[in-house]
Amino acid sequence: MGDPMASAGASLNADATPALIEARDMTKHYAGFSLQDVSFTVGEGEIVGFVGKNGAGKSTTIKALLGLIGLDGGSARMLGRDARELARGSAAALKERIGVVFDTVSVPGHLRVRDVARVMERAFTSWDARAFDRLAHAFDLDGAKQVKELSRGMGMKLSLACALSHGAQLLILDEATAGLDPMARDEMLDRLRDFVAEPGRAVFMSSHITSDLERIADRVLCIDEGHITFDLAKDEITDEMGIARCRVADFERIAASGFIPEHELRYRKNDYGIDLLVPDRFAFSERFPNVPVDRMTIDDYLTLTLKGGVR
Repeated sequence: MGDPMASAGASLNADATPALIEARDMTKHYAGFSLQDVSFTVGEGEIVGFVGKNGAGKSTTIKALLGLIGLDGGSARMLGRDARELARGSAAALKERIGVVFDTVSVPGHLRVRDVARVMERAFTSWDARAFDRLAHAFDLDGAKQVKELSRGMGMKLSLACALSHGAQLLILDEATAGLDPMARDEMLDRLRDFVAEPGRAVFMSSHITSDLERIADRVLCIDEGHITFDLAKDEITDEMGIARCRVADFERIAASGFIPEHELRYRKNDYGIDLLVPDRFAFSERFPNVPVDRMTIDDYLTLTLKGGVR
């Protein structure tokens, strides 16, 4: 299995597409927690999923990218500009090119849905009222309702409609699909796919719902205890890797064979045997045809990488 950190480094040096996000060695210290040397890029046309357990550093990373907190070291660039500019009043043009959807609705709750457009029109010079109206209709948003009366799903649809109606090139979503029913999530994911189909756009989304990322992400970036632990193409995880369901004797035989280098053996014991991370499930099946091997999921990979044992 390739070195995940090598993959992370490779993404920084890739010249194939322009970087809409470029984080370099971002460091932020708090009492009891540090974001440490976080580096990655998000290129044009990419949907990058950002994963990690609660408290791992996802929200801190997003706040740093949006200029909401200052860094103690390193840098962040958004659309080619220093992210610190986003905290300044003079960065209105840059802010218009970035759409943000947090896990709570940022529109004042007393407003009626039909009045949101007028407020946004004053905030964004590039506000597209027709685009907002089309999205509001497509999302079945009731114009007469106050924002505070909307369900979570409808509130997230409203936030996404706003983010997609001021000419943004880059969307940042922080757990925006959490708590949505399956139909609402499907609709939101479809909109994100449509968004990146246009040239010069990208999406960076944190999510605990890894099945969503399996559907639409190009890459998966994981943070744990303030450090990036892997940055991999989603297809490398789901299409190439596997999870072998081993008996103890099978595991010992595989470990002794050298098929997987000893320092890369990642496994987890269960009531029935041992689950083993396999870097190439097709080659593994040829070498060990009597050991069942399943398709890897992002959840499985996270569990084995972050919680599994290392030989």
